[in-house]
Amino acid sequence: MRRLLLGITLVLGLGHQAAVANQPLQEQDGPPGSEMAVFAGGCFWCTEADFDKKTGVLETVSGYIAGDAETANYKAVSSGRTDHIEAVAVFYDPEKTDFRTLLDAYWPTVDPLDAGGQFCDRGAQYRTALFYDDAREKKAIEESRASIENRFDKPIVTDILPQTAFYPAEEYHQDYYQKNPLRYRYYRTTCGRDNRLNELWGEQPE
Repeated sequence: MRRLLLGITLVLGLGHQAAVANQPLQEQDGPPGSEMAVFAGGCFWCTEADFDKKTGVLETVSGYIAGDAETANYKAVSSGRTDHIEAVAVFYDPEKTDFRTLLDAYWPTVDPLDAGGQFCDRGAQYRTALFYDDAREKKAIEESRASIENRFDKPIVTDILPQTAFYPAEEYHQDYYQKNPLRYRYYRTTCGRDNRLNELWGEQPE
């Protein structure tokens, strides 16, 4: 997938190149005619990789949402010093897919029973959450969540939150699974993500 890094300012810091995501990403920043949805499913490397496979998805951007600060960066968010959550903005073609279809595709990529993070990533910044931009999307989320509740004997703890400013993550996080495939696969495997997902949802098609 191509990367949308609009509004990102590159700076030097801590001996390496970093980026400060100081401008929120907007729906109009996506490909012409696309719509934007935001999903939080733990590490945004994995969420981005999962959604890139879905029919109708045009672009994905890793980033941060749901915090009160006027900007966000990986060092602050990953340390838990902000209220932001790691998430992915998904730009999709409404003629090829829709919000509800993407919601249904989201669930098998997360552990919706874990309130403390996802897999080996712990903390509120790695929790699952779904974001709505209007009443229609909120209703779709509620219906989608209700459709899986009977599957488990524990409550679904995935948050339903209004969509607030989404700040793109630093460039090195974008398409990480493509730029660093061996490191990504090692992380995903050692984190136990797919083993846990298979326990919850069964084997999923590639």
